[in-house]
Amino acid sequence: MNAQPVTRDEVLALVQSQLAEILEKTPSDIVEDADFEQLGADSLALIELVEALEESLASRSEGFHIDDEDLEGLTSVRLAVDYVTSKLQAA
Repeated sequence: MNAQPVTRDEVLALVQSQLAEILEKTPSDIVEDADFEQLGADSLALIELVEALEESLASRSEGFHIDDEDLEGLTSVRLAVDYVTSKLQAA
């Protein structure tokens, strides 16, 4: 099974839609330059985001996983998207 690589734009759209759902906002409210703190995303919201991303991306990248210790460094939408994109490319 050779899945299409996930593009950075797809990752951004996925982060925006998942985070919007978790924070009860619209995806257009989730701008790439926003810090999670500005958006009102606490650690619980970020854990939910990680779980949603892992679930969504598991079919595209077998065993996709975000390490808990990496979470504290992911403080903005852009950092999260870059992190997920680089993990997917390394897989």
